[in-house]
Amino acid sequence: MIQSDIQNQVASEEIIKELCTCNGLCYERIEHDGAETKSLEMFFSGYPRIVGLSCFPSLVRLTLVRQNIQKISDLENCSLLRELWLAECCLTKIEGLQRCIRLQKLYLYCNRISAIENLENLTELEVVWLNGNQIKEIEGLSTLQSLRELNLAGNSISKIGHCLDPNAEIEKINLSGNRICSFKEITNLARLSSLKDLCLNDPQYDPNPVCHLCNYATHVLYHIPQLQRLDTYDVASKQIKELAETTVMKKVMYYNMRIKSVQRQLEEELEKLRERKCKLQKLPEEQIKHFHCHIKHLERDLEGLQTSGKGQIGLPRSFEGENANGEGESANEASEEASLERQLLHKLDCLKKRITFWNKKLEEVEAIYHLEVKKKKKASNLAVRFLLTELETVGNTRFEEGSPSDSWFNSCYDLILSRFCAWDFKSYGITGVKVNRVVRVHNRILKMKFEETFQSFLEEEDLSDSINYKKRLEYLFYVLNPEVPLKKKELIQILEEGFGDARKVPGSEEAVSLSNSLSICECPRIEHFRKQAKSKGDFEEPFRPGKLIVSKVFLGNSTQARGTEPIIRANFPEANSVYRPRGLPPNAASAAGNGTVALLEKPKASEVCSSLEFRNCDCSLRQCEWFVFDHDLVLPEYVVEFEFITLVKEETLFSSLSNVVSEEGRRNPAGFILNRDLQCDDRALNMEPVVKPKPKIICLDEKTILAVAKANVFSRITVLNLHGNRLSKLRDISRLTALRKLIVSFNEFTCLDDVYHLPNLEYFDASHNHVITLEGIRGLNKLKHLDLSWNQLKKTGEEIHVLRRHTPMVLTLNIKHNPWHKPASVRLSVIGQLKTLTHLDEVLITDDEAAAAAQFIADSRISQVSLLEHSRTDTEKIRILSVVPQAKIMSQMSKNTLDMSKNSWFTTITALDLDGQHLSKISHLEKLGNLRWASFSNNNLTRVEGLDSCLNLEELTLDGNCIASLEGISKLSKLTRLSANNNHLSSLERNVFDSLVHLHYLSLENNRITSLVGLQKSYALIELYISNNYVSSNQEIYYLKGLNNLVILDMYGNLIVWKQDNYRLFVIFHIPSLKALDGVAVEPPEMETAKDLFGGKLTTDMVVERLGHSDFSKMQELNWTASMIRTIDLMPPDQFKNISSVNLQNNNLTNFSGLIFLPNIKVLCLNYNHIESILPRSKPPNHLTNRQLLHQKVTSSGYGQQGASRAGRDGGLNESLPPIMQSLEVLHLGYNGIANLTVLQISRLRNLKFLFLQGNEISQIEGLEGLPLLQELVLDHNRVKTIGENSFAKQSSLLALHLEENRLREANHLQSLVKLQKLFLGLNKIQELSELEKLDCLPCLKELSIYGNPVSRKISHRPLLVFRLPNLQVLDGVTISSEERARAELHLLEQQALPLANPPVDSVFPGLQSMAPKPCTVRVTNLGLLGGVNHLHGPEFAISQTVDDATGNETSKTRKSKNAGLGTSNPRSIHAEIAIRQAKWASATLPSHGTSQSGPSRMT
Repeated sequence: MIQSDIQNQVASEEIIKELCTCNGLCYERIEHDGAETKSLEMFFSGYPRIVGLSCFPSLVRLTLVRQNIQKISDLENCSLLRELWLAECCLTKIEGLQRCIRLQKLYLYCNRISAIENLENLTELEVVWLNGNQIKEIEGLSTLQSLRELNLAGNSISKIGHCLDPNAEIEKINLSGNRICSFKEITNLARLSSLKDLCLNDPQYDPNPVCHLCNYATHVLYHIPQLQRLDTYDVASKQIKELAETTVMKKVMYYNMRIKSVQRQLEEELEKLRERKCKLQKLPEEQIKHFHCHIKHLERDLEGLQTSGKGQIGLPRSFEGENANGEGESANEASEEASLERQLLHKLDCLKKRITFWNKKLEEVEAIYHLEVKKKKKASNLAVRFLLTELETVGNTRFEEGSPSDSWFNSCYDLILSRFCAWDFKSYGITGVKVNRVVRVHNRILKMKFEETFQSFLEEEDLSDSINYKKRLEYLFYVLNPEVPLKKKELIQILEEGFGDARKVPGSEEAVSLSNSLSICECPRIEHFRKQAKSKGDFEEPFRPGKLIVSKVFLGNSTQARGTEPIIRANFPEANSVYRPRGLPPNAASAAGNGTVALLEKPKASEVCSSLEFRNCDCSLRQCEWFVFDHDLVLPEYVVEFEFITLVKEETLFSSLSNVVSEEGRRNPAGFILNRDLQCDDRALNMEPVVKPKPKIICLDEKTILAVAKANVFSRITVLNLHGNRLSKLRDISRLTALRKLIVSFNEFTCLDDVYHLPNLEYFDASHNHVITLEGIRGLNKLKHLDLSWNQLKKTGEEIHVLRRHTPMVLTLNIKHNPWHKPASVRLSVIGQLKTLTHLDEVLITDDEAAAAAQFIADSRISQVSLLEHSRTDTEKIRILSVVPQAKIMSQMSKNTLDMSKNSWFTTITALDLDGQHLSKISHLEKLGNLRWASFSNNNLTRVEGLDSCLNLEELTLDGNCIASLEGISKLSKLTRLSANNNHLSSLERNVFDSLVHLHYLSLENNRITSLVGLQKSYALIELYISNNYVSSNQEIYYLKGLNNLVILDMYGNLIVWKQDNYRLFVIFHIPSLKALDGVAVEPPEMETAKDLFGGKLTTDMVVERLGHSDFSKMQELNWTASMIRTIDLMPPDQFKNISSVNLQNNNLTNFSGLIFLPNIKVLCLNYNHIESILPRSKPPNHLTNRQLLHQKVTSSGYGQQGASRAGRDGGLNESLPPIMQSLEVLHLGYNGIANLTVLQISRLRNLKFLFLQGNEISQIEGLEGLPLLQELVLDHNRVKTIGENSFAKQSSLLALHLEENRLREANHLQSLVKLQKLFLGLNKIQELSELEKLDCLPCLKELSIYGNPVSRKISHRPLLVFRLPNLQVLDGVTISSEERARAELHLLEQQALPLANPPVDSVFPGLQSMAPKPCTVRVTNLGLLGGVNHLHGPEFAISQTVDDATGNETSKTRKSKNAGLGTSNPRSIHAEIAIRQAKWASATLPSHGTSQSGPSRMT
C-alpha cells in the first residue's frame, strides 16, 4: 500500500512537471510562481488525472484538451477559477466543482457525460458547453440564473419540456445533433424571452429530426420572434419575421375555418336530433296535456261536489234516472254523492298514473337524446382534435378521411373483415362487423423514424436475408387494457408521438401489445362493458361501437412467449418481437435453433370466417398477440371506427326511419310507445263519470265572473276557476280583493299583466297557456303556490327578477315544460334567488341543494376572488398554434397570476377568462384599463355592459349567452377579434361596427341576424363567420362588397343559400377577394364561372346598393356608364315606373331587352356598346339561312318569309311587329358596330322622334318604316353609299337628317322628306353639281352641309345652291345673306350672257332650254334601276353580314355640328336656271369655304 502511494506521488510530480513545462513555468519555483499564475493549459499530452492545482491558488483559467482524464478532481483550492476547459477527455460525470463558485465558463464537450448534475452551486455560470456527450435529458440547470450560452449539441436529447424555464437570461442555445422530433418541444423555447441565437441544425452535427419537417423555420421564427440567428443563418430581417407571421396566420385561419365547418356539421346533426326528440315527445306531451285538462275538470267538479253537494258533471245512468224522477230520499242522495266522489277520486288516481307513465316516457326520450348528443359531440370533438393536431404540427401530422372511392379505405375494410371470426363472437349475439369510418394517419416524423430504424436493422443483418425481413412487415391492431378505455387525449398522443409513452398491457410494460385478430382486441372489452351495462341499466349494448388503431409493424426476429414469463427485453434478448398464439393444435411446435418462428400464414379470402356457417373454423390457430420491443417499429396508420352487427335487429329510437308508435311483439328499446299504451289511455279517459263539454268563455265581464264564482258581489269571491276557456285577458280581476285562489289553466294567455294588486291571493294556476313574459305581475304579496308550467317562458333572469320582487312569499313554484334559454342552470338560479321556496317543479328542495344554489349565485357575480382565480398579467400574447381564444390560452398556460398585494393590482390584469361562471351581468371591471383579452362564454348574459373602461381590449369572446344587442362594445376601438356565437342577436348596429376600425375577425354564428348592413364599413375585416342566421336577401351581399380585405366568409345555413340562384357564384363574383366560402376554398375556375354568369349584369340589387335604399318612387334618371354591363335585369319593372332617362354608355350591351318593360323611358343612351338588336339573338346553326334563323329565334322579327319583295318584307312585315317602349322618344345608338338596321328592329319603337346612329357600319338605310314620327336621324360616320327608294318612304315628319362622313355619291330618293329642314351631307363623295339639283325636292330645307365633298371644290356650287334653294338659310355653316343671294342671281345672269361657242359649254349644255328636262329624267330613271338591282340582291348580303359577321369596333371620332339658321323664301328666277347650266364648268371655290367646312362640333 505504501509502495503504491509512493508510486502515485512520483507520477503526480511528473504530471506537475509536465504541466509546468507546457506553460513555461519552472517546477523548482512552483511555490513562488504558482501563486501568481492565473492561466494553465495543456493539449494532447495524455494527462491522466488532474493533480497539483493546489499550487495555483490564483488560477482563473484552466484548459485541458484531449487528455485521459476520467474524473474532475483537485479543484478544491481553485476558488477563483472562472473558466474551465476539460474537453475531449474521458469524463463520465460532472463532479468536483462545488468549490468553484465563481466559475463563469464551463467547457466539457466531447466527453462521456450522461447526466447534467452537480452544478447547483455554480450560480455565476454564463457559458456551458456539454456538446458531444451522452446526455439524454436536460436537467440540473434551474439554479443557473445567469446562464447566457448553452451548448448541448451532439447528445441524445429528445425532449426539452420546461427544464430551461428558470434560465430566463439565456441568449444562445445549440441543440444540434440530438433527437428532437416534435414542434411542441421547440415551442417550449418560446418562453425564453432573451433567446437570440438558436441552432438545431449546425453544419458540424447531424440535424435534429424536427429540422426535416415541413415549415420548420416558419414555426421557429413565429414562436421565437426575437431570434437574430437560426441554424447559423441571420434571421434578423423584419421581412423574414413578417413572412413567418403571415404564413402562420394563414394556417390558423384555414384550420379555424375547417374547425368551424366541423362544428357547423355537428350543429346540424344536433338540430336533427332536437327535431327528432320533439317529434318523439309530441305524443307523450299531448297525452299529458290531455290528462291534465281532464284532471282539472274533475278537480273542479269534485270541489263543487264537496262544497255544494252536487257536481256539475254527467252522472252515470243509474243516477240519471233517479235525478229525473226527483223522488229519491235524502239518504240515497248522500249515498249517491259518496259513490260519485269515490268514482271521481278513482278516476283521478288512474289519470295521474297515466301522467306518471308518460312522464317516464319523456324522461326516457330525454335520456336517449342526451346519449345520442354525447355520441355526436364525441365524434365531432375527435375531428376537431385531429384538425388542431394538424395545426400544432404545421401539417406534419395529417388526418385523411376515407371514403369507399379510396382504394386504401377498401383495403382497410377488407383487413377488418378478414380478421373477424363470427364464431368467437357468437356468445355475444354478434354476427358481423360494419366499418363506419376510416381515418388515414400521415405522420411524417413517425414514418421517418420507422424507415430509419427499419433500414438500420437491415444493414446490421445479412444482406442476403433482407428480402425475408421485408416480408416480416405486418398490419396489426393495437391491444388496449379493457378496463381502461382509450380516451381522446391518449389516442391523439399515440397518433402524434407513437407508442413510446402509450399505456401498456400488464405483464408487457416494455413492449407494444398488438394482435392480428379482432377477437383478441375486442372480446375482453365486450366482457368488461357488458358487466358495466348491467350495473348501469344502459339502453343499448355499449360494446356495439368500437375503435381500432391499425399499425404497420416490422416484427424482425420473433420468438414465442414462454408460459407466464413476463415479456420484457431481458427475457428475450435476441428477439425484436414476441408472439403468443391464441390456440395451437397438439402437434404444433416452435421452431428450433435461434428461437425464431416463421410468421403464421395469412388467411386466404376463401378461408375468412365471417359468418356462423363455419362451425369448426380454425381461426384460433392463426390468431396471435404480438409484443414489439422497439416502439419506432410500430407505425400507426389508420383509425377505424366500426360497429358490431347483432343477431337481433334492434330499432333505434332516434333513427329517422323508426315510427313513434312501435308494433307489438318487436324488441324495442326504452322510449318506444306501443299501441296498448294508447289503449290504456282511452280506457282511463272513458271511465265513469264522463266529463261533459261546457261552453267556452271568450271574454270576461262582471256578469260572467259572478256567474262562474256563484256569488252576488265581487267582495265575496274567494275562489275563481276559469279553467278550460279561451280567455286572453282578465279584465277587472284586480277588483276581486278577497280572491284567494285563481285558476286560469288551459286558456290563451300570452301575458299576465291583468293579475296585479290581489293582496289575498295565495294560489295561482296559469299552467297550459302561452305566457311569454311575467312582466305586469305585481302586488301578490301573499302568493304561496304558483303554477306556470307548460308555457313559453324563456328569459330566466327577467322572470325570476319579477317573481323575487312581486311574489316574496311563494313556497311552491312549478315552471316545468317551458323553453328556457339556459335550462341546465334554471333550477339552481331559481332556488338561489327565491329563498322562500320549499318545492320547485313538484320536487322538495333539500338543504344541500339550497346551499349549492347559494354558492351558485355567489359565483355568478364578478368578485375579487374570481378575478384572482381567472385573470393573468402577461403583457404579450402567448404564441401558440391554436384557434382557442387568447384569454383561455393564457388562463391554461400562463403562470403570471394576479398579485393583489400591489396597490394598483387591477391595472396589471391583461387577460380575463370567465367562461362558464353563470354570470348574468358584467360588472366591477371599471378599473381594468389594461385588459386586452377577455372571454365571457357560456354564461347567462343578456346584454354587453361594464366594458366601457376597457379601452385597450383587443379580443372579446361572448359565445353561448343570451345577448340580444352589441351596443356595449361601440367604444372598444382597439378590438381586433369579436366572437358572439350562439346568442340572440337579431341585427348589427352600424354605430357599433363603424367605430371598430381594427376589427379583422368576427364570428356571429347561430344567431337571428337578418341584415349585414351594419358591416358596410368594417373595412379591416378579414374573417366573417355568420352561418346559421336569418340572412335571406342577396341585397345583404352588396353590403360586403366594399370589404376588400375579406378572405373567409361563412354564410352556410342562412336562407340566402337556398333562395339565391347560383348562390356560391353570386357571392364569389361580388366579393372577389374571397379565398374560402362556407368552408370550401374558392377555386380559379369558380371565379371565371362567376364572372361569366354575373359579370356585367345590372340588377335591382345593384341599384339599391348605389342608392342606399330600395325606394325608387322618386328616381327619374338611371346613369350607369363605363361599368362593363352586359345584361339588364331590373325586376319588377313597376318599381322603376318614374324613370324617364337612362344612360348606359360605354358598356358591353348587345341588346336592351332588359329595358323594354320600363314603362316611361323617354330618353335612352346606349352609345359605345355592342348593340345588335332590341331583343337578344342566339347564334344560329349552319343548316338554316340567315333569315330563317332569325325568324326561328325571334318569331316576331318578321323574317323567314321567302320570296317576298324587299319593299314588301321591309315595309310590311316590320310594321306588323308588335310595338315596344312606346314612351321612348330619344335613342342614342352611336358607335355600336351596327351593320343592319332591319335586324336591329328599330321600327318597333313607333313613337321614336330622335334617333342617333353615328359611328356604326351601316351601308343601307332600311328598316325605318315603323317610325312615322321620327324628326331627327343621325347617320354620320357610317358606310352608306346610296339612299334607297324606300329608305325614307314613311319619314314624312323628318326635320333633320345627318349623313356626314359616309360614301354617298348621289342624293337620290329624298322627295318623301317634305318637312326636312336640315340636311348634312359633308365629307361624302358627291362630285357632280347635278346631284345638288336633286335637292330641289326639299321645299322646307333651311340648313345644308356639303363640305368635304368633291363638288364643294367647284366655285359655282354655292351660288347654284343659294339660287335653287330659295328657303336655304345656312350653307356649310355659313349664313346666307340677302346680298349673297342677289350676287348669286347676278352671277348666273352674267354666265348666261357668255358665248355658247365655248367647247365646255357646248359639250355640256347643247340645246339648253329644249333638252334640260331630259338628262334629269334619264338620271333619275337610271338611279331607280340601280336601286332596283340593289333591292333584288342587297338584303341577302346585308342580313348575312349582320348575322354571321362580328360587329364593328368602337370609334372615338368626333362628329361635326352645324349652326342652325332661319331665312326667307324667294321665288326662282328664269335667269338663274340658265346661270346654273353655265356654272358647271367653273373650277374655283368660294374663299369663305376654307374656314367654314369643319364648323363647330355638333352634339348628337
